[in-house]
Amino acid sequence: MSRLAVVLFNLGGPDSLESVRPFLFNLFHDPAIIGVPQPIRWMLAQFISRRRERTAQQIYSYIGGKSPLLELTQQQALALKSNLKGTAESVEVFVCMRYWNPMARAVTEAVKTYDPDKIVLLPLYPQYSTTTVSSSLADWKRAAKKSKLSAPTYTICCYPRETGWVSAQADLVLRSVERAESNTRILFSAHGLPLKVVQ
Repeated sequence: MSRLAVVLFNLGGPDSLESVRPFLFNLFHDPAIIGVPQPIRWMLAQFISRRRERTAQQIYSYIGGKSPLLELTQQQALALKSNLKGTAESVEVFVCMRYWNPMARAVTEAVKTYDPDKIVLLPLYPQYSTTTVSSSLADWKRAAKKSKLSAPTYTICCYPRETGWVSAQADLVLRSVERAESNTRILFSAHGLPLKVVQ
C-alpha cells in the first residue's frame, strides 16, 4: 500500500456567529435527528434553527464567537498523521464534519484528488449511534458516490470499551484539573436521545 487516506469524522460547529443558524438548520434537517418526512422536516429545521439562533449565538460568543471543534479535530488529524508516518509511502489525514464545513462533499473531492490506494474512515464518536456514526457514514457514502470515489474503504467503528480508552480520558481530565485554578468547574455535556433510538 503506497497511499493511505484517513478521514476523521466529527459533528462540526459554526465557524462564526453568522453561521450559527445554517449550522443548526443542517443539524435539525438530518433525518437521523428528526425523522419526519419532507417537507415537514425542512419546515421544522427552519423553525428550530431560527428560534435557537440568538441563544446559541450568545453561548458561542462566550467562547470566541465560534466552535473550537474544527481546530481541535485538525490538531488530532496532525497528531494521527505523525503517528502513522512510515505505515505507508504517503499518509494524509482529512477532517470531515457532519453539520458544518468541511463537509462530506468537499472532503470526498479532496480525498479523490489525493488518489489513495486505501481509505480508512474513523468516526471520533467512540460509541455507535444512528445520530452520529451512522449519520456521518451515510452522508460520506452519498458524497463518495457523487464524487466517484472508488478506492477500497474500511471503517473503524465503536470503541468505547477499547483497552485504555476510559483511562486515557480520565488521565486527560485529571491533568486538566491539576493545571486549573481551584475554583474551576468541570462540565460534562452530552445530548440525550429518545428511548426508542437508544433501544
